[in-house]
Amino acid sequence: MITVCFDFGNTRLKYAVFEGQELQSVKVLADAAPDTMARMLRETAPQKCILSSVIHLPADTERLLEELPQFHLLTAHSRLPFSTPVSKPETIGADRLALAAAAVTLFPGRHNLVVGLGTCITYNFISKYKEFLGGGISPGMEIRFRSLKDYTAKLPLVKADWNFPLVGHDTRTNITSGVILGMAKEIDGIIDAYSERYANFNVLLTGGDSGYFAQVLKNKIFADPHLIYKGLYAISEYNN
Repeated sequence: MITVCFDFGNTRLKYAVFEGQELQSVKVLADAAPDTMARMLRETAPQKCILSSVIHLPADTERLLEELPQFHLLTAHSRLPFSTPVSKPETIGADRLALAAAAVTLFPGRHNLVVGLGTCITYNFISKYKEFLGGGISPGMEIRFRSLKDYTAKLPLVKADWNFPLVGHDTRTNITSGVILGMAKEIDGIIDAYSERYANFNVLLTGGDSGYFAQVLKNKIFADPHLIYKGLYAISEYNN
Protein backbone atom coordinates (compact mmCIF):
# COMPACT_ATOMS: atom_id res chain seq x y z
CA MET A 1 0.00 0.00 0.00
CA ILE A 2 1.55 3.30 -1.13
CA THR A 3 0.66 6.44 0.83
CA VAL A 4 1.81 9.92 -0.19
CA CYS A 5 1.93 12.60 2.51
CA PHE A 6 2.13 16.21 1.28
CA ASP A 7 3.56 18.98 3.45
CA PHE A 8 3.06 22.35 1.75
CA GLY A 9 4.75 24.99 3.89
CA ASN A 10 5.52 28.66 3.44
CA THR A 11 9.00 27.97 2.09
CA ARG A 12 8.95 24.53 0.42
CA LEU A 13 6.46 22.07 -1.04
CA LYS A 14 7.49 18.56 0.01
CA TYR A 15 6.05 15.08 0.01
CA ALA A 16 6.91 11.74 1.55
CA VAL A 17 6.22 8.29 0.11
CA PHE A 18 5.35 5.45 2.49
CA GLU A 19 5.21 1.79 1.53
CA GLY A 20 3.11 0.27 4.25
CA GLN A 21 4.35 1.92 7.44
CA GLU A 22 7.88 2.45 6.16
CA LEU A 23 9.02 5.88 4.99
CA GLN A 24 10.73 5.37 1.63
CA SER A 25 11.61 8.87 0.43
CA VAL A 26 11.09 12.60 0.92
CA LYS A 27 11.19 14.91 -2.09
CA VAL A 28 10.60 18.56 -2.98
CA LEU A 29 8.12 19.76 -5.59
CA ALA A 30 8.99 22.70 -7.81
CA ASP A 31 5.45 24.06 -7.52
CA ALA A 32 1.84 23.04 -6.90
CA ALA A 33 0.70 23.42 -10.51
CA PRO A 34 -1.73 20.72 -11.74
CA ASP A 35 0.76 19.37 -14.31
CA THR A 36 3.48 19.01 -11.67
CA MET A 37 1.13 17.26 -9.27
CA ALA A 38 -0.31 14.95 -11.95
CA ARG A 39 3.18 13.87 -13.04
CA MET A 40 4.21 13.11 -9.47
CA LEU A 41 1.02 11.11 -8.83
CA ARG A 42 1.61 9.06 -11.96
CA GLU A 43 5.15 8.26 -10.80
CA THR A 44 4.20 7.28 -7.25
CA ALA A 45 0.77 5.69 -7.96
CA PRO A 46 -0.49 6.06 -4.38
CA GLN A 47 -3.51 4.27 -2.95
CA LYS A 48 -3.87 6.95 -0.24
CA CYS A 49 -2.92 10.64 -0.03
CA ILE A 50 -3.05 13.24 2.74
CA LEU A 51 -2.28 16.94 2.46
CA SER A 52 -1.14 19.38 5.13
CA SER A 53 -0.99 22.88 3.66
CA VAL A 54 -0.55 26.39 5.03
CA ILE A 55 -0.78 27.94 1.55
CA HIS A 56 -3.61 28.44 -0.93
CA LEU A 57 -3.56 25.88 -3.75
CA PRO A 58 -4.59 26.48 -7.37
CA ALA A 59 -8.23 25.46 -7.88
CA ASP A 60 -7.26 22.91 -10.54
CA THR A 61 -4.81 21.27 -8.13
CA GLU A 62 -7.47 21.04 -5.44
CA ARG A 63 -9.85 19.34 -7.88
CA LEU A 64 -7.11 16.91 -8.98
CA LEU A 65 -6.48 15.83 -5.40
CA GLU A 66 -10.16 15.62 -4.48
CA GLU A 67 -10.72 13.17 -7.35
CA LEU A 68 -8.27 10.68 -5.84
CA PRO A 69 -10.02 7.63 -4.31
CA GLN A 70 -8.61 7.98 -0.78
CA PHE A 71 -7.53 11.61 -0.39
CA HIS A 72 -7.71 13.43 2.94
CA LEU A 73 -7.22 17.17 3.47
CA LEU A 74 -5.97 17.72 7.00
CA THR A 75 -8.01 20.37 8.83
CA ALA A 76 -9.19 21.04 12.37
CA HIS A 77 -12.29 19.00 11.45
CA SER A 78 -10.29 15.84 10.68
CA ARG A 79 -10.55 12.84 12.97
CA LEU A 80 -7.44 13.05 15.15
CA PRO A 81 -5.78 10.68 17.64
CA PHE A 82 -5.89 13.46 20.26
CA SER A 83 -8.27 16.17 21.45
CA THR A 84 -7.87 19.94 21.00
CA PRO A 85 -9.30 21.63 24.12
CA VAL A 86 -8.20 25.16 23.12
CA SER A 87 -10.26 28.29 22.60
CA LYS A 88 -10.24 28.19 18.78
CA PRO A 89 -9.27 24.72 17.53
CA GLU A 90 -10.19 25.69 13.96
CA THR A 91 -7.19 28.05 13.88
CA ILE A 92 -4.58 25.36 14.62
CA GLY A 93 -2.25 24.97 11.64
CA ALA A 94 -2.37 21.66 9.80
CA ASP A 95 1.37 21.26 10.25
CA ARG A 96 1.00 21.52 14.03
CA LEU A 97 -1.78 18.92 14.02
CA ALA A 98 0.51 16.53 12.16
CA LEU A 99 3.34 17.04 14.65
CA ALA A 100 0.97 16.40 17.54
CA ALA A 101 -0.23 13.19 15.89
CA ALA A 102 3.35 11.99 15.53
CA ALA A 103 4.04 12.66 19.21
CA VAL A 104 1.04 10.74 20.56
CA THR A 105 1.70 7.87 18.13
CA LEU A 106 5.41 7.49 18.85
CA PHE A 107 5.42 8.44 22.55
CA PRO A 108 2.02 7.62 24.07
CA GLY A 109 1.38 8.18 27.76
CA ARG A 110 3.89 11.02 28.06
CA HIS A 111 3.86 14.78 28.01
CA ASN A 112 5.40 15.79 24.65
CA LEU A 113 6.77 19.12 23.50
CA VAL A 114 7.38 19.12 19.75
CA VAL A 115 9.67 21.92 18.54
CA GLY A 116 9.22 22.49 14.82
CA LEU A 117 12.00 24.43 13.10
CA GLY A 118 10.84 25.81 9.77
CA THR A 119 9.82 29.25 8.57
CA CYS A 120 8.67 29.74 12.16
CA ILE A 121 9.61 27.97 15.36
CA THR A 122 6.52 26.27 16.73
CA TYR A 123 6.29 24.90 20.25
CA ASN A 124 3.55 22.27 20.35
CA PHE A 125 2.56 20.75 23.68
CA ILE A 126 0.57 17.52 23.89
CA SER A 127 -0.28 16.22 27.37
CA LYS A 128 -0.07 12.59 28.44
CA TYR A 129 -3.86 12.57 28.22
CA LYS A 130 -3.62 13.10 24.43
CA GLU A 131 -4.63 16.75 24.57
CA PHE A 132 -3.07 19.33 22.25
CA LEU A 133 -2.92 22.34 24.58
CA GLY A 134 -1.17 24.85 22.31
CA GLY A 135 2.30 26.25 22.84
CA GLY A 136 4.06 29.12 21.11
CA ILE A 137 5.22 30.54 17.78
CA SER A 138 8.32 32.65 17.17
CA PRO A 139 10.38 33.71 14.11
CA GLY A 140 12.41 30.98 12.44
CA MET A 141 16.03 31.15 11.34
CA GLU A 142 15.48 32.49 7.82
CA ILE A 143 13.12 35.19 9.11
CA ARG A 144 15.76 36.32 11.62
CA PHE A 145 18.51 36.49 9.03
CA ARG A 146 16.27 38.39 6.59
CA SER A 147 14.95 40.81 9.19
CA LEU A 148 18.48 41.94 10.05
CA LYS A 149 19.00 42.90 6.41
CA ASP A 150 15.52 44.33 5.81
CA TYR A 151 15.33 46.47 8.94
CA THR A 152 18.86 47.88 8.99
CA ALA A 153 20.76 50.13 6.59
CA LYS A 154 24.02 48.23 6.24
CA LEU A 155 23.76 44.66 7.52
CA PRO A 156 23.94 41.99 4.77
CA LEU A 157 21.81 38.92 4.27
CA VAL A 158 23.77 36.03 5.80
CA LYS A 159 23.21 32.35 5.10
CA ALA A 160 23.21 29.76 7.88
CA ASP A 161 26.59 28.15 8.46
CA TRP A 162 27.77 26.10 11.44
CA ASN A 163 31.35 27.21 10.92
CA PHE A 164 31.26 30.19 13.28
CA PRO A 165 32.83 31.07 16.64
CA LEU A 166 31.08 32.01 19.86
CA VAL A 167 32.66 35.46 19.60
CA GLY A 168 32.11 36.69 16.07
CA HIS A 169 35.14 38.32 14.43
CA ASP A 170 33.42 39.97 11.44
CA THR A 171 29.90 40.93 10.36
CA ARG A 172 29.02 37.50 9.00
CA THR A 173 30.14 35.55 12.06
CA ASN A 174 28.59 38.11 14.43
CA ILE A 175 25.22 37.64 12.74
CA THR A 176 25.52 33.86 12.47
CA SER A 177 26.53 33.51 16.11
CA GLY A 178 23.77 35.85 17.25
CA VAL A 179 21.00 34.20 15.26
CA ILE A 180 21.84 30.52 15.68
CA LEU A 181 23.11 30.59 19.25
CA GLY A 182 20.30 32.97 20.16
CA MET A 183 17.75 30.49 18.82
CA ALA A 184 19.44 27.62 20.68
CA LYS A 185 19.24 29.52 23.97
CA GLU A 186 15.60 30.39 23.28
CA ILE A 187 14.73 26.75 22.64
CA ASP A 188 16.59 25.54 25.73
CA GLY A 189 14.88 28.21 27.83
CA ILE A 190 11.42 27.20 26.63
CA ILE A 191 12.21 23.53 27.29
CA ASP A 192 13.38 24.41 30.82
CA ALA A 193 10.16 26.32 31.50
CA TYR A 194 8.04 23.33 30.46
CA SER A 195 10.23 20.94 32.46
CA GLU A 196 9.60 22.93 35.62
CA ARG A 197 5.85 22.39 35.24
CA TYR A 198 5.53 18.88 33.78
CA ALA A 199 7.02 15.55 34.85
CA ASN A 200 7.58 12.52 32.57
CA PHE A 201 8.45 15.04 29.89
CA ASN A 202 9.60 14.31 26.34
CA VAL A 203 11.05 16.76 23.78
CA LEU A 204 10.96 16.16 20.03
CA LEU A 205 12.87 18.34 17.57
CA THR A 206 11.97 18.40 13.89
CA GLY A 207 11.81 20.54 10.75
CA GLY A 208 14.14 21.59 7.98
CA ASP A 209 16.45 23.56 10.27
CA SER A 210 16.64 20.98 13.07
CA GLY A 211 20.06 19.76 11.95
CA TYR A 212 21.58 23.06 13.05
CA PHE A 213 20.41 22.61 16.64
CA ALA A 214 20.31 18.92 17.57
CA GLN A 215 23.98 18.95 18.68
CA VAL A 216 24.07 22.27 20.52
CA LEU A 217 20.99 22.14 22.73
CA LYS A 218 21.79 21.27 26.32
CA ASN A 219 18.49 19.49 26.89
CA LYS A 220 17.99 15.85 25.96
CA ILE A 221 15.86 15.63 22.83
CA PHE A 222 14.59 13.17 20.23
CA ALA A 223 15.47 14.61 16.81
CA ASP A 224 13.67 13.49 13.66
CA PRO A 225 13.57 15.79 10.60
CA HIS A 226 10.72 13.74 9.10
CA LEU A 227 8.39 13.76 12.10
CA ILE A 228 5.63 15.66 10.28
CA TYR A 229 5.31 12.91 7.67
CA LYS A 230 4.96 10.23 10.33
CA GLY A 231 2.19 12.27 11.88
CA LEU A 232 0.48 12.74 8.52
CA TYR A 233 0.68 9.00 7.89
CA ALA A 234 -0.88 8.29 11.30
CA ILE A 235 -3.75 10.72 10.59
CA SER A 236 -4.26 9.23 7.12
CA GLU A 237 -4.63 5.77 8.66
CA TYR A 238 -6.93 7.16 11.36
CA ASN A 239 -9.24 8.67 8.73
CA ASN A 240 -9.22 5.74 6.29
